[in-house]
Amino acid sequence: MSRFVHACLQTFLQNWLRRGRLDVRLPDGATFSCGDGEGPSAAVALTEPSAPLRLLRDPTLALGELYMDGGLVVERGGVYDVLEMGLRNLEPGAAHGWIRAQDAWRYGLRRLHQANDARRARRNVAHHYDLGNALYELFLDSDMQYSCAFFERPGQSLEEAQLAKKRRIAAKLHVAPGQSVLDIGCGWGGMALYLARACGARPIGVTLSQEQLERARARAAQTKAAAQFRLQDYRAVTESFDRIVSVGMLEHVGAPYLDAFFAQVARLLKKDGVALIHTIGRPEGPGITNPWIKKHIFPGGYIPALSELARAIERSGLMIADVEVLRLHYAETLKAWRERFLARRAEAAAMYDERFCRMWEFYLAGSEACFRLGQQVVFQIQLVRDVAALPDTRDYVAEG
Repeated sequence: MSRFVHACLQTFLQNWLRRGRLDVRLPDGATFSCGDGEGPSAAVALTEPSAPLRLLRDPTLALGELYMDGGLVVERGGVYDVLEMGLRNLEPGAAHGWIRAQDAWRYGLRRLHQANDARRARRNVAHHYDLGNALYELFLDSDMQYSCAFFERPGQSLEEAQLAKKRRIAAKLHVAPGQSVLDIGCGWGGMALYLARACGARPIGVTLSQEQLERARARAAQTKAAAQFRLQDYRAVTESFDRIVSVGMLEHVGAPYLDAFFAQVARLLKKDGVALIHTIGRPEGPGITNPWIKKHIFPGGYIPALSELARAIERSGLMIADVEVLRLHYAETLKAWRERFLARRAEAAAMYDERFCRMWEFYLAGSEACFRLGQQVVFQIQLVRDVAALPDTRDYVAEG
């Protein structure tokens, strides 16, 4: 039986990986190669006897789990090289029938998997963001920005690029001193504190992470910034605001709640207000969350397509004033995070264990490869209620 499974896996991988070179060693010691031998090269060993069958049954879930558990070992190159080669060889519509069937089944269940009511949303946030601030300090910039930076020039540092991102968002918000700002999913408070310090705004940040809340409040107290932070679901906010910003939070809303999210933004935004939504997006149509990411990294999460966002915005009564697509900026951000994490990997292992480190490596490497190859981008969507809420030309963004 194992010989038959091994032969099936070899056929599957050789049909899929046609560019580059991947050398594979099976649990029984047999080896084979995939690809044309040109370009990127890597080698892996499957050390767990069940690994070949698991990869055949559900490759998108099993690959990450085998790497986490040591059942798949990268013997030449790194995990990023393996994942980039695999993604680079993906051809639209070329997936095997059983993989398409799995994707269709998961698409049918996505409303169940993304049923992010207030209680489940809180639990999902804790799964990722309450792992401990010390973990994120290993690889984030000094302002703890856990979202796509904006690289204005080659060689720019992560700190400079994250500051450029905050500047750009503040300029698009067209914030004036004294204006009230709601920051939905405020993280560790960096964006709200920047708007208070640089723009003279009065921000209120809401988060569902206890760890983030405590750090954001401590930072506000230390700097005496005019910013408040709450442990609160965005759906429970009742005040109205001159400006609303959300950076890297919409990915946690879930497809079934996109209408509710934008309807709430419309309710809370004053008539002459401006909102800026910064989110990872899929450049193709609606889809599913990668099953490994859903299970181990972001339960309840979903990266929306622009078509899904546009429909929800239209139904909310808001007007799209501007859309900018950031393409490779997140790839560079993730590269910086991955390099920083690997440089301090021993500290992460001391906090958690080797399995956790392999999981985090796989997450950062796979995410970077997705952005590097254009399978994910970032949308910055500017919203208004009044057509005259912003200047007629975009010159104010550069000036800001």
